[in-house]
Amino acid sequence: MLQEIRERAQGWVAWAIVILITIPFAFWGIDSYLGGGGSQVVAKVNGTEITERAFSQNVQRARIELRDRLGDAYDPELFGGDRLRQQVLERMIRDTVLLDASADMGLRVSDQAVRAAILAEPYFQVDGEFSKDAYERALQLQGLTSTGYEESLRSRLLSTQLPRAVAETEFVTDASVADAVRLLRQQREVAYVTLPNKDFAPSGPPTDEQIDAYYKDHQQEFETPEQARISYLLLDAEALAAKQEGDLDEADLRARYEARIKEFTEPEERHIRHILLSLPADADEQQAAEARDRLEAIRARIEGGEDFAKVAEEVSQDPASAGQGGDLGMVRRGLLDPAFEQVAFSIEPDTLSEPVRSRFGYHLIEVTEVKGGEPKPFEEVRDQLAAEAGSNRAESVFFDQAEQLATLTYESPDSLIPAAEALGLEVKTTDWLDRQGTDDGPFSNPKVLNAAFSADVLELGNNSELLEPDPDRLQALVLRVDEHRPAAVQPLDEVREQIVDRLDEQRAADAALARADAIAKELRQGVALDEAAGDYEVQQAGLVERTAAGIPADVLRLAFTAPRPQADGGPSYVTGEAAGGDALIVAVSKVEDGKEEAEDKPQMQAEAQVLSQALGRGDVSAMLADMESRAKIERQPLESGEEP
Repeated sequence: MLQEIRERAQGWVAWAIVILITIPFAFWGIDSYLGGGGSQVVAKVNGTEITERAFSQNVQRARIELRDRLGDAYDPELFGGDRLRQQVLERMIRDTVLLDASADMGLRVSDQAVRAAILAEPYFQVDGEFSKDAYERALQLQGLTSTGYEESLRSRLLSTQLPRAVAETEFVTDASVADAVRLLRQQREVAYVTLPNKDFAPSGPPTDEQIDAYYKDHQQEFETPEQARISYLLLDAEALAAKQEGDLDEADLRARYEARIKEFTEPEERHIRHILLSLPADADEQQAAEARDRLEAIRARIEGGEDFAKVAEEVSQDPASAGQGGDLGMVRRGLLDPAFEQVAFSIEPDTLSEPVRSRFGYHLIEVTEVKGGEPKPFEEVRDQLAAEAGSNRAESVFFDQAEQLATLTYESPDSLIPAAEALGLEVKTTDWLDRQGTDDGPFSNPKVLNAAFSADVLELGNNSELLEPDPDRLQALVLRVDEHRPAAVQPLDEVREQIVDRLDEQRAADAALARADAIAKELRQGVALDEAAGDYEVQQAGLVERTAAGIPADVLRLAFTAPRPQADGGPSYVTGEAAGGDALIVAVSKVEDGKEEAEDKPQMQAEAQVLSQALGRGDVSAMLADMESRAKIERQPLESGEEP
């Protein structure tokens, strides 16, 4: 889109921009003009650079994948910070190390393997088969060339060869499977007591010293990210199209209709039936004359009142249609023998043709119904024509206005108002946004966010360049920052109540757990569980598996990490904290190991496969860790909470 705008650019302003762009190219090259050099690199792996651009794209892709996978459960705050960005960077470093190692080992991916992967990709298929149009359209939407995509795919396939080879060498013994069964199917007899933390609420508030200490130790919890309020102008071709439709001339629409009349004409179809008297390809004149005379006699029978279908069943030598009374169904042009088709599409309905010679023999043809062949009325396609005409006109207007928008916002870099007034656009304003943007709309695009938080816009106060916020729509956007708030830790006074609440919760949980530990000590000294629990109810869960339903997950976790009861002693006891801060006392009085049954062989094979895959993944992780330890990796520090 922007390429078309540039092609339309004229005037002294456009030439001035060209000259300003050309000078840096001439002295430093395009890489420096685009911000090349050390500042663009976030890491180096054995000399291979991981650029900020590639890093940003991968971070955004990771967020999109998480958003698609989690749906309504996706929380931008949870996946928008340093943790995700660091994970993405480490994954990119690992992949680069793996590609280097694979290349050093001489591993390669053949053209046939790349082709097979493309053909098997569901996104490139239509009705279960590969579609070249779908493939090219998908690449075009992503701004990729086929060569670029294929090389990227080749790299991805190469990066899977070595891990797959290592993982598939892993195997498990029968003893390992037996141990796994023993543990996975193990059952434990469990009883537990819950001590609600609310029963141990502190009697007084925390001290100022405790509050200050918590505040200093948890500064990041009270940090507000860098934010900005942004004004912007959005030019949308669809909105322009709606305006253009209302201004269309009726005569112009009718002229468009006449020019495209064939497009609105349904192909003619005819319901045809026939009687065939076949002739060999080398038939002589006498044989042909005899067949024609016989067909004339048949024609006379039908004109005399006999039913065409019954006569066809009796005499037609076409094995495909004779049983259906000669019926060929609805037929379009181009599907029949030319001589047959010429007559079939020229006779009037419900009339018999003269004998017609084709390469199959002589035919008697009747047309019973005619459909299509007439153009749709103008009124039926008017709305379609209006929408298309409006869209075409809107596209032309869009490019003209986009050029004006770029020029006006460049000439008045400190305001959007002149451009808004000249083009009749509304200056829109966002709420406070951080570098993570929004889930949808223009500010979900990382390019738009990077422009908003760029030095030129954020620090120098200029309008942004012309941006494309949605690759699937014809839109142009220019923005500027109205207000800016740097990242900062909230003052203690503003978060004091939060800290007090957290400390109270923690003190209550600690007191509850201390009481649970004291009770467990009594139990180990021989006091009965009911007696030691006092007013707290003892829950008898009975003999349970690791995944038992109806038992709190924290109870199961503690129960299956508790030591086995002594053969000559009482139950073993463990304590722990539940997710909500309550304290738990768990008693395990019996352990029954899982056993392999004869009828379990198929399941055991499945267990062996799962165990083998798990061990294989562990081998791959160990291999990658070793490769990384021997690789030369240079990491640049990532600024907290910012996109590079």
